[in-house]
Amino acid sequence: MAILAIRRFPDPLLKQPTRLLASVHRDARHLIGQMVATMRHHPRCVGLAAPQIGSPFRLAVMDARGHPKTTSSQGLIVLVNPEILQTRGQLIHREGCLSVPDLTANVQRAEWVRLSAMDQEGRVRELVLEGFEAVIAQHEVDHLDGTLFLDRVADLRTDVFKRKRYF
Repeated sequence: MAILAIRRFPDPLLKQPTRLLASVHRDARHLIGQMVATMRHHPRCVGLAAPQIGSPFRLAVMDARGHPKTTSSQGLIVLVNPEILQTRGQLIHREGCLSVPDLTANVQRAEWVRLSAMDQEGRVRELVLEGFEAVIAQHEVDHLDGTLFLDRVADLRTDVFKRKRYF
């Protein structure tokens, strides 16, 4: 699978809401495969949304396995047309993003989410995610809504940091 180029802020596509996919057809499955390969190509990357690779569709992939912040993981999760149905609790989490490569920030998120989405086979699934996986899902759904993690920062002066490089 090809590794796709990552769009970086201030690319205007990153600030636009995405379009629903009517079905998970062959081209969509191919795009999913490319997104998974691209996500796995980048060290410590746990999620990728379609706008980040130049696609206008409501599609994201995530996989928290092996990341130091992961306490439990459901493995690879494909989110086609995801919708967050319910949230609980709050936590503040340090987030980063391939599309904003030089910064991280403290962002308030729900610590538990229930969401609905189609998987890579087009089956509608309901998922319950907690902790780090819940944070990832919210971050990726934000991308699909045209929102970046920096848009959720309470105070740009105290909650945004230069990224530490691990590689």
